[in-house]
Amino acid sequence: MTEFDPSRRKLLKATAVATSGAVMAARVVPEAQAASTAQAAPPQAGASATMSVLLRVNGTEHQLMIDPRTTLLDALRERLHLTGSKKGCDQGQCGACTVIVDGRRITSCLTLAVMQEGHDITTIEGLGTPANLHPMQAAFIKHDGYQCGFCTPGQICSAVAMLDEVRAGIPSHVTADLTQRPAATNEEFRERMSGNICRCGAYSNIQEAIAEVAGVKA
Repeated sequence: MTEFDPSRRKLLKATAVATSGAVMAARVVPEAQAASTAQAAPPQAGASATMSVLLRVNGTEHQLMIDPRTTLLDALRERLHLTGSKKGCDQGQCGACTVIVDGRRITSCLTLAVMQEGHDITTIEGLGTPANLHPMQAAFIKHDGYQCGFCTPGQICSAVAMLDEVRAGIPSHVTADLTQRPAATNEEFRERMSGNICRCGAYSNIQEAIAEVAGVKA
């Protein structure tokens, strides 16, 4: 029979203690990490936080409490009930939601409402009324520049701002001489309106309406 070795016994005891400690540490560390993460993470509220935004639309100021992620298009349609601006692609590719902000046309589905605080926003409802049409609205009616009418508000807002761009001398992709003011030509109009899609294909009539307002031959 082998003689008992005290040093071997001590070694076994030390190994057992070390193993037990490792197991406990493996259990405690993840629990501690989870508790730390839970404390660091913000509480999950039942509803998204809202903020106060002052929007100036068609000359009237509106104080709204909205989710900061709300697009300008959704604020106009869902909160202010200005449903002229249409939600087409919701990706800024069709132009149906075009509005005019500080004289420049933008796709309202690609900007947040909170970003437009302090700016002058004009929608199709602010351009004219049935009793007092904007010249572009009247021209669209005269030349039958629409069929289903879904894209028409965006087309009209874009056309109005587009002519202002030409008058201001802002060049486009087809402007041949950047040292000269761009001419009010059909080629310029077609290029500048290319971001507004008409699913009915009323482009020639839209072109005629724009040309009449611009005072050029279509």
